[in-house]
Amino acid sequence: MRILLADDHGLLRDGISMLLRSEADIEVETAHDIAGALGLMGSRPPFDLIILDINMPGMDGLAGMRAVQACAGRGRVALISGSSDAQIVQNAVAQGAIGFIPKSLAGPAMILAVRLMHSGTPYIPPDLMAQPAPAADHPLSPREREVLAALVEGKANKEIARSMELSEPAIKLHMKNILRKLGAKNRTQAALMARKEGWF
Repeated sequence: MRILLADDHGLLRDGISMLLRSEADIEVETAHDIAGALGLMGSRPPFDLIILDINMPGMDGLAGMRAVQACAGRGRVALISGSSDAQIVQNAVAQGAIGFIPKSLAGPAMILAVRLMHSGTPYIPPDLMAQPAPAADHPLSPREREVLAALVEGKANKEIARSMELSEPAIKLHMKNILRKLGAKNRTQAALMARKEGWF
C-alpha cells in the first residue's frame, strides 16, 4: 500500500508516517503542503491513499482536496486534522473524501482506519458521526450553506470565490441572498445567527 501524507506540522507528520511505516506492507511519502503533494503525485507511481491535513497551506477550504482528487486517479483521498468539525467533514465526504482521521486517534485505530479506507470503506469516527447535522428546514440552498460556512470561518468574498471556484460577483450575489433569507443586516450578523442556530 502506497500512502502520501501531507501535513505542515513536521513532528506530527513524522510521527504518523513512522507509525504507518511500522506496518510491513505500507510505504509512506510525505509533503508539507498541497503544492508538495501535487509535485510528488506528478513524479511518483500512483498512491493508493492520499491523506491531507485540513488546515495546511494550500488547502483553501476544500479546494485543495479537490485539486488532489483531480490528480489522484484511482487513489482515494482522506482528511486528517487535530480538530473535528462535523460540517466540514460531511462536506468533504459529500465531495468524495473516503474519510476523516483525527490526529488524536490511537496508533492501532489509525492503522485500522487507513486499511479500511484503502479497501474502499469510508471511515469517520463514531463520535463525530453523532454530532448533529444542520436542521432539515435550513432556509438556504446547498451552495448558500457552503458560502455561509466559509463566512463563519472568517473568509472574505475573494477567498470564498477562490475556494469554491466561482467569480467574486457570484459570491456577492449568494451573500445578498443569504442576508435576505436570514433577515440579517450584514455579514457579521449572518455569521452570528448561523453559530447561534448550530448550523456550523
